[in-house]
Amino acid sequence: MFNGLSAFPLTPVTDGGVDEKGFSHILSRLTDARVDSMGVLGSTGSYAYLTREQRKRVAALAKQHAGNIPVMVCVGAVSTDDILHLADDAQAAGANALLLPAVSYQPLRDEEVFSLFETVTRHVSVPVCIYDNPGTTHFTFTDKLHGRLSSLEGVRSVKIPGVPDSPDAATERVKALRQHLRPGVTIGISGDAYAGLGLNAGCEVWYSVCGGLFPEMAKQITEAAAANDRQRVTALTTRLEPLWSLFREHGGSIRVIAAAAGVLGLTDMDCLPRPLQPLSAAAIADIAHVISTLELK
Repeated sequence: MFNGLSAFPLTPVTDGGVDEKGFSHILSRLTDARVDSMGVLGSTGSYAYLTREQRKRVAALAKQHAGNIPVMVCVGAVSTDDILHLADDAQAAGANALLLPAVSYQPLRDEEVFSLFETVTRHVSVPVCIYDNPGTTHFTFTDKLHGRLSSLEGVRSVKIPGVPDSPDAATERVKALRQHLRPGVTIGISGDAYAGLGLNAGCEVWYSVCGGLFPEMAKQITEAAAANDRQRVTALTTRLEPLWSLFREHGGSIRVIAAAAGVLGLTDMDCLPRPLQPLSAAAIADIAHVISTLELK
């Protein structure tokens, strides 16, 4: 399951909790597009803002809608005990894989992160993907640590945050990381603006936020990558620069994706967990214009 398009959907939230109807609408777009896998409760999935019971319910809803599409569930938390409970819940819901970030309040050391992954992989019966996301966790994985973690039998993929801006440098980055990894462990690009560079540099999977809302568009890109059509990958991802620009302007993808889900009528316009706030009317109008101009659907 660690190849192709892994679509990461928004978890819409209202005053009453998780918007199950809106979440189901979003999931239906992914199943209709036949994405290669779903990654629920990632950063755009708002895992850090939800209770254990809410996360358990989201995982169950995802599996209910996914059919034979594999589902990866993020089990990030500060406490190892909490992570193990979340992993149990995800497996009970039928998760096909787990996504594990190194979340902490106190700064973590490499040995502590290795011990965490060792504990989790020993505890669970499904494969684990390393969630390397220093922008939110404030922990930076080294290639050496990735290599050590990939020696754990349960680790099957690494979700990296981005690559350098030039094709040659991106290729060298992916090559350098791969030299540390156990054979068979895939590298997945995230940070959607880097998708084209990462896929053309040899990443086997795109862990995609925009693919969680616009899967048809994202599938065109991963299919071009699978066909080794680098020129088409570059053209398709460059065309989406107005969307990447919105992500940069608004401090990341979650507020933009939440607004876009509202524009498409899938959720309420205000569907973010507090303290996150919806974007202004002017920003939402800009997002609607980009959706229309790029013919995203």
